[in-house]
Amino acid sequence: MTPASSGLRRTLGLGDAVVVGLGSMIGAGVFVALAPAARAAGSGLLLALAVAAVVAYCNAMSSARLAARYPASGGTYVYGRERLGEFWGYLAGWAFVVGKTASCAAMALTVGAYVWPEQAHAVAVAAVLALTAVNYGGIQKSAWLTRVIVALVLAVLASVVVVSLGSGRADAGRLDIGLSGGVGGVLQAAGLLFFAFAGYARVATLGEEVRDPQRTIPRAIPLALGLTLAVYGCVAVAVLSVLGPAGLGQATAPLADAVRAAGVPTLAPVVRVGAAVAALGSLLALILGVSRTTLAMARDRHLPRALAAVHPRFQVPHRAELAVGAVVAVLAATVDVRGAIGFSSFGVLVYYAVANASAWTLDPSRVSRVVPALGLVGCVLLAFSLPALSVVVGVGVLAVGVVAYGVRGQRVPR
Repeated sequence: MTPASSGLRRTLGLGDAVVVGLGSMIGAGVFVALAPAARAAGSGLLLALAVAAVVAYCNAMSSARLAARYPASGGTYVYGRERLGEFWGYLAGWAFVVGKTASCAAMALTVGAYVWPEQAHAVAVAAVLALTAVNYGGIQKSAWLTRVIVALVLAVLASVVVVSLGSGRADAGRLDIGLSGGVGGVLQAAGLLFFAFAGYARVATLGEEVRDPQRTIPRAIPLALGLTLAVYGCVAVAVLSVLGPAGLGQATAPLADAVRAAGVPTLAPVVRVGAAVAALGSLLALILGVSRTTLAMARDRHLPRALAAVHPRFQVPHRAELAVGAVVAVLAATVDVRGAIGFSSFGVLVYYAVANASAWTLDPSRVSRVVPALGLVGCVLLAFSLPALSVVVGVGVLAVGVVAYGVRGQRVPR
């Protein structure tokens, strides 16, 4: 069995798959995304969260159906290739790998900013190296660490909700839904919030390592998404009830500001620790997802074939993991890419647009096509509602990928 052709070991059960999904979604995004979303949507923040939730649900259902049909590493890269043609699979994979690599570096720097602001780059590099080592040791070690991180983060978020809603500063009148930011503001906020819980496809990306994928993946994805939406809804309501749309929009650390406003400033350092741990969880899941998509693209020679090797003992794409870890570490050491949230959201929305288009081809019945059609339209609408700079950079990166594909000039054999 050659390394390049080896498959990955199926060791993840339903609980593990749900935890991986939760670790991908309940990350640092919930600690930071609410503020820019509130600035964009104003009193329409909860409406924006609902819009993002509907699009996420459509994407999740499409991804689950496709993952059950094609339980291999690579996620939408594989689905697009199989259902729409090689180019569309490649475009989805390119958008995911480039966008999420920037997200990895951004999340690593977020860890550094919370743990030791004066040495953020050094801490970021150390975090990348440590988590790459954990991933290298096997998917079960990654799942175990993710379980610990999710438990800690959920405990912190629960404390924020209880303290905020139980304080005398909470006012239900601040939850009135309006359109002070306009329809455009609501859509832009939905696009930004989408970044915070777009990790449910990580379960599909790891499809080659899930036991009984035809049953497990379609159950794990909606479970993880449903739990995350419930958590985010509770957090958004609690923080809004204390700070209001204007106060939340001006907050630099919204959850920490909420507990201070609620009269419990001693909880603010705990929230900061929770944010750092959440960022670690997001980084762990991101490295897993990017390395598996890299593996799939390398198998098709869209990336160097050497990256398709699977470790004979640990059954992980070790060269892909080391390559992703090295690139992210260099980025985290040299540049500040924490502004990559908008660009990453654009790339991920393109990725899911391809997933929905792929799911559209699975069943010709009108009823079965409602969800992927709604998801496709939603992804395109939210992508082009993002801040102009994010759209321009996103389109530019996709164009570079298209040019690279064209320069190759011939179809790569699978």
